[in-house]
Formats: sequence, structure tokens, C-alpha cells
Amino acid sequence: MYAEPLVPQRSVVAPGAALGYWRGLLPLLALLACVTRLPSFARPLWNPDEGFLAVQARILAHGGELYTTVVDRKPPLVPWLYQGAFALTGSESLTSVRVLAVLAQLTTAVLLAALARRRWGDTAGRTAGVLYLLISVGLNPEDAQAAAFEVFMLPCTAAAMWCADRRRWAAAGVAVGCAFLAKQTGGAVLLPVLWLCGPSWGGLLRVGLGAALPVTAAAVATDPAGFLFWTVTGSGAYASFTGSELHVLARGLANTALLTAACAGLLPALARAWRTTRTGAADLWLWLLASSGAVALGFHFFGHYYLQLTPPLALLATAALRTAPDTRRTRALLTSACCCALFLTWGLLAPRPELTHAQRLAQAVAERTAPGDRVLLWGMHPETYWLADRPPATRYLTAGLLTNYSGGRDCPRVGERYAVQGAWNTLRRELAERPPRLIVDDSRGKPYAPDRIRPLRRLLAGYEPVAVVDGAVLHVRKR
Repeated sequence: MYAEPLVPQRSVVAPGAALGYWRGLLPLLALLACVTRLPSFARPLWNPDEGFLAVQARILAHGGELYTTVVDRKPPLVPWLYQGAFALTGSESLTSVRVLAVLAQLTTAVLLAALARRRWGDTAGRTAGVLYLLISVGLNPEDAQAAAFEVFMLPCTAAAMWCADRRRWAAAGVAVGCAFLAKQTGGAVLLPVLWLCGPSWGGLLRVGLGAALPVTAAAVATDPAGFLFWTVTGSGAYASFTGSELHVLARGLANTALLTAACAGLLPALARAWRTTRTGAADLWLWLLASSGAVALGFHFFGHYYLQLTPPLALLATAALRTAPDTRRTRALLTSACCCALFLTWGLLAPRPELTHAQRLAQAVAERTAPGDRVLLWGMHPETYWLADRPPATRYLTAGLLTNYSGGRDCPRVGERYAVQGAWNTLRRELAERPPRLIVDDSRGKPYAPDRIRPLRRLLAGYEPVAVVDGAVLHVRKR
């Protein structure tokens, strides 16, 4: 592959023409964003990440503090978005955050369309926006339709590239910082931004200061030490390939195959883009490479990680299709639309057995406790707290933070010795000060089951089992 020019060609557009252009394109993109997110409204929850965020938002609304009274390995931007949405519409439903997710996808598509139009003209702008929305659903629906971290990270990454393309370095840096605050891997967009900046020390300084501004503000607004630990330094055991290597590899291959199927209409164009030097897209290839590294970071390969690849893929395909015959561009769009329809059908019709389990378990918890009673759920489904409307007995909302279990990781790296530093001492202190009314063992034979976790067995000695719901055992305190 030959070297490409640092700065791609730009098109000059008259203001009046631009107004008419967006007046015609925005309604199309808005309609397509609504259609592609339609399955997200079909279920109360899509995955545990949504449940985790919903519980976090409720705790924050009742005076809790991130990284102190509720913790997660994620930055604070998306929990704050959930908290704000719940403040406006209530926390009984995720409809408000689903609407925000539609707006996030629309914003990403508009920014990509604007970037493509500036580089390659009106037709390329329309192509980029439409292609992005069509392939954005090309994963398991629980990954593509959830209103979770990646969906809100993507507008920030697209904004960073949009600003860098216009040499607005400080704004590009701020967008990079916001992408990091949505999810740490969003910071990968810094690489193509720096590429566009080139050897300009003033530009590099403005990018750095811009990126540091929102991150520093978020650290100060929460707990600086806790922010640093939970978002950067405290995930060493989690980001490991040891344990269930074959399981993780199979997941990575499956999700790669799903996204490849969703991009079937783009593959010929992407192959041409790789061979040609006429696209002026070195920064886009770097964006794709950096995003691929972000997907692999931590060696988990969850499906929602792959959403980070979709913006650069859409732009690279657009770059190649701009010089292709109209029939080839039409074929790519139609193929992508057909693939999109298949994924939307999957999202509308596929059963969600884990959601059904969480709903049954939440009903049992609500029947055996009173509002305000603290509950400890020993499992990986924090949405049960939200569905039951019961406060958690600890800041650790899943057993994963106390055992390092995540996504099928097997026994070699699961246990109390792999917990987050100091987590068990904190848990003992919390439960001693305010014992939970009910403990739910939802391990169901997983590697973090009580017979493998000695501190949990000691805790359950003061409780007695009273019911079993789909394999989950409910324990109440002994009199």
C-alpha cells in the first residue's frame, strides 16, 4: 500500500447549497436512526450493562457518589446521562435513555456525513451517513440495541475526527476526552487526531489540553483517587487472557463473523480502498486500526466492543465507492439494507431467556422484602436490583468485581484472590454495618458459586434458604 497524502482533498460548498443539502438529508438520517433502533424499545432491558447503569443512576439520584458508594470499571459520563434521563422521566423505564441512544446514533451519522461531504462531495456525505446507520445494528441485538457505553462513545469519536478534519485542535481534544469519559477505549481516536495534526507543536498542545480538560473536570467532580483507580489502574486482573482462552477466542470469531456479515455489501469497496491511493484516507485506516486495538484490549471480545469499528468502516467504504459506478454504489447500499433488515428482525423476534430469569427473580425478591430493604445479589445480573426496586447492600453490584468472573472466564482466574484490591474488606464492613435483609445466590453453578468462595460461605452461615427461583437460591437472615 502506497503512502497517502496527509490532508485529503476538501470540497468547497456554498452556504445556501449546504442548507438545502442538510434540509434534505437530515430527515432521511433521522428516520433511518429511528428504524434501526426500533428493536431497542421492544424489551425493558437488553443486557446487564443497562441494568448496571440503571442501578447506578438510582443510587446517584438518592445521594450516592461514583467510585465511593457505587463503583464500576467505567468512566462517569454514561451513568450521569442515565441519571439525568431518570430525573426527567423517572427510573421505572429505560425509554428515555433509549431515545438518547437514537439521538447519539443520529449525531454520529450526521458527523460522518459532514466529514465525508467535506472530503468527497455531496453524494459521499449521503452514502456515509446511510451506510453507518445500516451497519450499526450488525451484531447480536443485546450488543447493538442496548443503550450502553459504546453507543454514547461513538458521537464523541466522530466529533473528534470532524473537528480535527477542520483543524479545530482544542475542540478535537475535548471530544477525545469526552469519548474517554464514555468508555476508556474511546480514547483510541486520539491516534488519528494526532495524525491529522501532524508536526504542529501548537496543535498538539491544544489537542492535549483539550483532552485533559473534561477528564480532569470529571475526576474532580467525583473522587480523584477513585476515578484514577477504577478507570485506569484497577483493572489488571480483568484485562487478562488467562482463563477460558478457547471460549474467548470463539466469542471473538463469532462477533467478527456477525459484523462481517453486516458489512457484506461493503467488503468489495473496502478491498478496493485498501489497494488504491486515491481515497486520501490514511487517517481513516489509522482510526480503524486504533479501534481494532481497542476491541482487543482486555481480551474479552464482547460484541458491543465491535461497535467502535463501524464509523471508520463506513467512511472507508464511502471513500472507495465515491469513484465507483452508480450501480456499484446502489448494490452496496441495497445489500447493506437487506443485512440490516435481517438483524432488525432478529432483534424483534429473538427470545431473551436471561431477561425472563431476571424478571422472575426480581418478582421473588420484591415479594420477600419491603421497599427500602437492602438486598445482596450474588451474580452477574445487576438488573435484578432495578427490576425489583430494591437497594443493593454493597457498592459492588456484581460478583465479578469480587471474583474477577466475567463473560465465561473459567476457574484459573476466578476467586476472592482475584477480586478488586480491598473489595472483600470493604464488603465485610458494609454488610456488618447494615446486614442485607435477603441474599440471593444467583451463581447457578458458575465458578463463583459459594462452595468455591470461602468468604461468601461464611456470610451465608447467618442466613437460611427459603426459596429457589430458576436455580437461584434466596436466603433470609436467621432469627
